Amino acid sequence: MLGGLGDIQKLQQQAQKMQAALQQETVVIEKNGVKITMRGDQQILEVEIDGIIENRIAEAVNESVKKTQELAAKKLIEISQQG
Repeated sequence: MLGGLGDIQKLQQQAQKMQAALQQETVVIEKNGVKITMRGDQQILEVEIDGIIENRIAEAVNESVKKTQELAAKKLIEISQQG
């Protein structure tokens, strides 16, 4: 069982490194008058529509993404406890 725990810790460390690396990356997409600036970890930094910054949209989408990630984590725990 100790090997299993070690493997889990190693996976957690790798996931944390990946998360940190993704936070350093930025993607900018412009389409139909909308410009989105997003980090690699799917955090929206800025939403611009027809030259006007609308960060209320970014905040709402970021909150939605956070909630769905929490839901996914909860479901994963539920499923793992069933088996």
